[in-house]
Amino acid sequence: MANIEGTKKNKHYRRGVGIVLVNKVGRVFVGQRINSLEPAWQMPQGGIDEGELPLQAALRELDEETSIRKAEVIGETSHWLRYDFPPGILGNAWKGKYHGQKQKWYLIYFTGTNADINIRTNHAEFSDWKWVKFHSLPRIIVEFKKDLYREIVRSFSAQVSRIEQGHQ
Repeated sequence: MANIEGTKKNKHYRRGVGIVLVNKVGRVFVGQRINSLEPAWQMPQGGIDEGELPLQAALRELDEETSIRKAEVIGETSHWLRYDFPPGILGNAWKGKYHGQKQKWYLIYFTGTNADINIRTNHAEFSDWKWVKFHSLPRIIVEFKKDLYREIVRSFSAQVSRIEQGHQ
């Protein structure tokens, strides 16, 4: 379940970032997790390194996972969002150190072309990728992240709608 920071103790949640990468027609980038045989689509995300600011981490993760550098930050969530790992992942992820992740999410406008996207990187996270409708995100995401993605859609809905209508 996605929670706003402060609603529960956060000491066992890994700090991270997430990226809603939106193109000029309002479609959003999702990648198929490389380590899953089942459908497991998600947006780019990752941890914050020691001494790194959340925005720096978001831009680094975007580059590491997609090779994308042609992008402009146009929004961020006003608060940290959190999700819990399901029981099957809880003990395995980071050797059971975290119960889930708390993340700062950024809305980033993609200024490049599909030719600028390369998921075959040194830090490969995805086996495939595609552009999807923004409001469809909660329907295509793994079950334990659905509430998180609903909150992301609520947070950026107005901005993405303006892009879809050609008013970025």
